[in-house]
Amino acid sequence: MPLIARIEAILIADDPSTFVTRALDRVALQFGGIEGDRHFGIFAKAGVRQPMYKRGQEIMNRRQLSIVSVEELQGIAERIGVDHIKPEWLGANLVVSGVPELTKLPMGIRMMLPSGGGLVCEGENEPCSGPGRIIASHYNDSLLTKLFIQKAQQARGIVAYVERPGEIRVGDLAKIHME
Repeated sequence: MPLIARIEAILIADDPSTFVTRALDRVALQFGGIEGDRHFGIFAKAGVRQPMYKRGQEIMNRRQLSIVSVEELQGIAERIGVDHIKPEWLGANLVVSGVPELTKLPMGIRMMLPSGGGLVCEGENEPCSGPGRIIASHYNDSLLTKLFIQKAQQARGIVAYVERPGEIRVGDLAKIHME
C-alpha cells in the first residue's frame, strides 16, 4: 500500500544570488527538474558532495529537487527552539504533508504524481551551514547555524530526480511506492 503525500507547496530557486526559494502554484516538471531552478539539469558539476570526482567534472544530476515535509520542519524547529522553519530557507522545491519520516525513506522509492509524472528518491539531503545561516539570520541568533546542522540530522528531507515529466500542483496527492 503506497503512502500518500499531499503537495503543500512548490518552490523555485530562480534568483542566482541565493538558494532561497519562492512559491509557485504549479509547475511542469521536466527531465532535469524545474526549468529555471538553480538545480535544473540532467547533468551537474561535481562538488564537495562528490569528493570521488575532480571538482567541476560533469556527473549525473541526482539533486534536481529538494523535498521536505511539514512534520519534519516542525520537529526541527522544536528541537532548535524556534517558532517555525520556512521551507524557502532550506531551498526546498516541494513541501509535502502526510509523511512524517520523509527523510528516512529509502533510496529508489518512487513518488507518482496525478499527472503521470514520477520522481525517484536519491536519499537524504543532509543538513548544512547554508540553510543554518538563513535560519540564524531570521532569528538573529548565530548559534542556530550549528544547532540546525546537529538537530536536523535524518529530518532535513530528501533529494530526487524526475524520472517522468509531468505537471505538479499545490494540493496534489502523490503516491509513494516503497517497492
